[in-house]
Amino acid sequence: MGKGDKKSKQGKRWIGSYGNSRNRKKIKTRLKRQTSRKLGAASTADSKPKTRKVAKKKEE
Repeated sequence: MGKGDKKSKQGKRWIGSYGNSRNRKKIKTRLKRQTSRKLGAASTADSKPKTRKVAKKKEE
């Protein structure tokens, strides 16, 4: 159940191989989904005007 175990995900990552516990196709689709969400969230954030906080000047 560690780095040397060829059947676990951690072992597959360490060795750099793929298989049932670390399916390349599923990994690629998951990464594709995550990047598309990030791009969608960034475009909605850019459409809103950004507000700045301005420090008030001290009155003497």
